[in-house]
Order: sequence, then structure tokens, then C-alpha cells
Amino acid sequence: MPKRVIIPSGSAPPLAPYSPGIESDNVVYISGTLPIDMNGNIVGEEDIAMQTRHVLESIGSVVEASGGQMSDIVYNMIFIKDLNHYDLMNEVYKEYFPKEPPARWCIRADLVKPQFLVEISSIAHIEGKI
Repeated sequence: MPKRVIIPSGSAPPLAPYSPGIESDNVVYISGTLPIDMNGNIVGEEDIAMQTRHVLESIGSVVEASGGQMSDIVYNMIFIKDLNHYDLMNEVYKEYFPKEPPARWCIRADLVKPQFLVEISSIAHIEGKI
């Protein structure tokens, strides 16, 4: 089972030893993605909508670098710092998954830095890969 590391251009520097994505057997596994820009700056401090949008755009770049698109995502795991942000996070989320959204779970969690409001990890299935 061959695998390929996916690091899209413009990716944020990782905060730990991990790859943004791994592709293996038509599946792309996307690491927990945080609201960090390519220079390591936190995006949208105290703005759940901006952070959610940035995280989903970053996830999209990993999927696209593997030859897929957002609609290929089959599962999302969402960590949210404050459940009071749940509705607004979902509003942004629906922009990216307007029809037939992927399976997912969402839990409240303390994240790596207090400025992070959301982290999402995804799995995508891309037909015709590998």
C-alpha cells in the first residue's frame, strides 16, 4: 500500500511532527488543521467564523493537492473551544458542504493554544487515485 505525503504550497508550518496530509489507497488523511497562516501567525483571533473558514480552506488545499475537491471529504472530526460558537461555526461549515455533508463529530476541547477556537481533521476518498 503506497503512501504519499501531501504538503500544499503555502501550508502553515506544523506545530508538531506531522504531515498536513497522507494519501494512501484512494484515501487522503488530513491532520488536525488549525487557523495558522503560512508564516505561522494565528488567523482571526477571537473570530470563530474567520478561523473556521481558514481551517476549511487549508483542508481544501490538501484535498486539491491530492487531485480531489471538498465534496470528496467523507468524514470530519471537529474540536471547538467554546460551544457558544457552535452555531456560527456551522454557518461557515455549510458554505463548504451545502449538499450531502460528510459524516462528522464535534466536541468541545481545549486546543493547543488559547487563541485557537477550532481544529478540524478530515478524511477524503478520491476515486481513481493510486
